[in-house]
Amino acid sequence: MAFWRMSTSDATGFKFLFSIVFIYALMSAIVYSVLHMKFISPLPSDAPLERFSEARAVEHIRVLAEEIDGRQEGRPGLKEAATYIKSQLEMVKERAGPNLRVEVEETQVDGSFSMMFLGHSISLGYRNHTNILMRISSMDSHDTDASVLMNAHYDSPVNSPGAGDCGSCVASLLELARLVVDSGWTPPRPVIFLFNGAEELFMLGSHGFMTKHKLKDTIGAFINVEASGTGGIDLVCQSGPGSWPSQVYSQAAVYPMAQSSAQDVFPVIPGDTDYRMFAEDYADIPGLDIIFLLGGYYYHTSFDTVDRIVPGSMQARGENLISVLKAFTSSSRLKVASERKDANNDMVERAVFFDYLTFFMVYYPRRVAMVLHNIPAALFLCVPFFLYMMEPKTHPLLSILWAFLKGVVNHFAGILLGVIFPVLFAVIRLFFAYPMSWFAHSYLAFLMFIPCSFFGLLIPRAISDRVSHSQGVSSKKIMKEPSDEARFWGAFGFYAFATTAYFFAGLNGGFMTFVICISMLLGWIAFCMSVKSYGYNSIKSPMFYVIPLVPCLLYALYFGGILALFLIEKMGMMGAIPPPYGYYLADVAVAAVIGIVTGLCLGPVIPICDRWLAKSSILKFLLHFSVVMLAVSSQFFPYSKDAPKRVVLQHTFISAGGNEITGSSYDLAVIDSNSMEFIFKHAPEVAEELHAGPSFSLANAEASPQEAWLALFPISCVVTTNGRFSAKANNISERYSQFPHLQTHKPQTTFKNGTRRVHLELSLGSLEEIWVTVLNITGPLSGWSFADGKPPAPELPPGGPPSYILRLSGNSGEKWNFWLEASSEDEVRVDVAVLDQRLDEETIHLKGLFPKWSDVIAYTSFLSTYFF
Repeated sequence: MAFWRMSTSDATGFKFLFSIVFIYALMSAIVYSVLHMKFISPLPSDAPLERFSEARAVEHIRVLAEEIDGRQEGRPGLKEAATYIKSQLEMVKERAGPNLRVEVEETQVDGSFSMMFLGHSISLGYRNHTNILMRISSMDSHDTDASVLMNAHYDSPVNSPGAGDCGSCVASLLELARLVVDSGWTPPRPVIFLFNGAEELFMLGSHGFMTKHKLKDTIGAFINVEASGTGGIDLVCQSGPGSWPSQVYSQAAVYPMAQSSAQDVFPVIPGDTDYRMFAEDYADIPGLDIIFLLGGYYYHTSFDTVDRIVPGSMQARGENLISVLKAFTSSSRLKVASERKDANNDMVERAVFFDYLTFFMVYYPRRVAMVLHNIPAALFLCVPFFLYMMEPKTHPLLSILWAFLKGVVNHFAGILLGVIFPVLFAVIRLFFAYPMSWFAHSYLAFLMFIPCSFFGLLIPRAISDRVSHSQGVSSKKIMKEPSDEARFWGAFGFYAFATTAYFFAGLNGGFMTFVICISMLLGWIAFCMSVKSYGYNSIKSPMFYVIPLVPCLLYALYFGGILALFLIEKMGMMGAIPPPYGYYLADVAVAAVIGIVTGLCLGPVIPICDRWLAKSSILKFLLHFSVVMLAVSSQFFPYSKDAPKRVVLQHTFISAGGNEITGSSYDLAVIDSNSMEFIFKHAPEVAEELHAGPSFSLANAEASPQEAWLALFPISCVVTTNGRFSAKANNISERYSQFPHLQTHKPQTTFKNGTRRVHLELSLGSLEEIWVTVLNITGPLSGWSFADGKPPAPELPPGGPPSYILRLSGNSGEKWNFWLEASSEDEVRVDVAVLDQRLDEETIHLKGLFPKWSDVIAYTSFLSTYFF
């Protein structure tokens, strides 16, 4: 009954709190609708031919992801997919009118090069990967005309049907190619549709095109279509070189989805796209990297199926692509490679741009941002002098400056505490619950961490009020307007300096805090006017401050919602750091990001509204609500078919020579915070099959040696929490007549300078579904026949000798002939790992024992070691 006996002041505070909650709930509903494309009406398969149809595109996805059995390198499905794509393009070609010239070709690409990925330097050799290409141009065009490239990859990762990644991309371009022909539009510049067959193997298809194809130097701009999920926001994650691709997109996109801040974040995300080959490593072609962001639960899993495609996503993507494509082909900035070298003034300039809930887009060059993004800081520095000049005797300049500085520190402390408290609560919760209980129920993360973050935001005001009371300061004096004025300008200064710092750090965002500053100024003006009308103590006055902030807060929710949902979905595949830190990583990361997002969304409201909210009764309510939600969330299971746990199951065979197996094991790894003990507890059949026993402990288990995961390198860095279990060879020799084997095929060559060249032949035996072959070479390696003869930077494993990594893929039926050059007579060691996608019956049975809420990436790995 204490709640009903609260003071009038507390009751007013709760009314204001629930009003704020209601406003944010409405805005959150709007953001959810936008993120999940609820406002888009997909067109059916019988839609007019001059319109992009999601239903027609989804039918292509259905064929690629359901009717074709796997589009992985080494499997027959990849060739079937190439045949299907080519047949669809040929059908489009047949319908072309007399005003169009349409060419379709299939090419085989090969090559070798070195690259950095996930901080590791590797070399790649490849052969016979298939690219399908269509070029549409007017009848009077020339082969040397500048063209626009539309790129998508049709291969998919191991164990995944690849509906989203990247069947949705291929389907989008197939429907787009049909639309170009059937709409009667004649492109003013040629359009090239590239369907490359080896992106999942480190962008080999696009590398082959950019290094070998005759049209590579005619590409004047490109659009790379990708997927990190199954729909939702189709975000421009990368744009460049230069600013004009993003400018064209901002002017042309029907449903613009782009944020320049994504370019600041993308380099730290463990992944890459074909954008890298076109715009960075092998050319300087201006272009866009457009990626489905939501549905990351299914990314690279067996759950990436057609039914997971978010309705409306394909329609929005298609309408954007055709509009942007037309704008690119009409742009005067479209130039071939030789012309870009002579006129690259725009190549160094980046721009600031962002969409407002896909309704419109704001775009301005960085030189404009230099002025705009520094105005708030300049204004903050000028205001104290203005106030002093207004009333020099009442408000001494030093006291005003000191009050403003305290306001900045006060707001910074609130933002910091708004992150610390969720992190602290997340750590405490893990003492009595499993990690990631929010993973399958993302709303739990918000219910757990937003209230305690809000609690942290209000703490500085509560402490300040308590200190003032303890010093005998009257309530009337505490609530005087200058106090709130200093708090407001302090918070304004915090965001102003953040905007300036972001700009001078050379980053491309900063618009979020800039918009906050502008909105706060409008809110402050409305607040001052309302005080004159309703009085300082009226609850209407802070509401007049909040209302002008609503457009900004709505965008902050949109911006923060994308960030938080993306992180939550990706937490299932970020890797498992070994205990004890790995146990806390996912929860701490999500809590910290939600704390940051809460500060972004609620921080602008705090300096005026905390007067009504920083009451002990409200703080207790927020604290109690957080504790209850932490307890309730601990009862939820962290996984489901809609949010699967990722498991890697490798059946490992150690071979000697070409026909002998000397060892066999199962290597099992999990790649999130819940370790194998969690799997065995909830799937005792798996533990029994592996003879792990009910009292299995990771601390006492045999760990897989790092070299056992060589076939996954460098992705093997995320499988650090693993275990090895004994397995029988299971008559493997009856299924394979020969295993992978490396041997010399002619005598070594010795040069005058003391170096020696070993000529080797790698046979992949009778394996038929090889994904990749990885060689780890240690010893005095000075050269080889790959990547222009230059080995990559060596790997430096702790306590081990430097080693060089080489990945080989394509056409496993042929032998690889190559040479290694050693700088001395010292022995060269070569470890060979071959990833075969075929499973024996025992492994298929074991895989079937895992629970339905897990996604098991299963394959066979053949390991062997040689000395030369």
